[in-house]
Amino acid sequence: MMTRLPRWVEVGGFCLAAIAGAVNAVGLLGFKHQAVSHLTGTSSLLGAAVAGDDLLTAGHLLLILLSFVAGAVLSGALIGNAALQLGHRYGVALLIEAALLFAAMHVLTHGSATGHFLASAACGLQNGMASTYSGATIRTTHLSGMFTDIGNMIGWRLRGHPFDRRRAVLYTLLIVGFIAGGTIGALAFAHLQFRALALPACGAIALAVVYWSYRQRRPHAT
Repeated sequence: MMTRLPRWVEVGGFCLAAIAGAVNAVGLLGFKHQAVSHLTGTSSLLGAAVAGDDLLTAGHLLLILLSFVAGAVLSGALIGNAALQLGHRYGVALLIEAALLFAAMHVLTHGSATGHFLASAACGLQNGMASTYSGATIRTTHLSGMFTDIGNMIGWRLRGHPFDRRRAVLYTLLIVGFIAGGTIGALAFAHLQFRALALPACGAIALAVVYWSYRQRRPHAT
């Protein structure tokens, strides 16, 4: 059971989820209804494209999948540890994510589908940044696991086991953050089109600056 939840985990998780929610909203509205923050729907679309002998679409979707994996590979190379802990190079990863999103915005506004791959890589990079905290599985770019875990926790409570309130708070913050980011992303896309990706990109930069500032003030925090 999670015994404590530091404020930096709450704030960081919420902000990361909001960034991913905004990117995914732009993807759903502008990338032919393709999600980029997670791969379940994209994998299903890939299977449908293969079944329909639509090799051009299948190739495009496959590249989106591979781009997400490439982003996660980069995250693993930069951070090198699945456990969420201060001291890792999260700030560098966030700046790279922002650069990928700005690059995606630039090429998409000029009509290039390469932006789909760049946005997917940015999400893969972010999702690989934090995998676990105090035994809880953390994913900031999709929500299926969060809803599943909350449902399991409620089921365990019905069987008489203690309810992990700290973990429930963390998951709720991630869910609310993702939905809030999706709302902001959708509203921004209605006015800015693909330039709306500048919002999550700037959010990633701001979060990197906050992280570095916090590390300087709390060098021994964990």
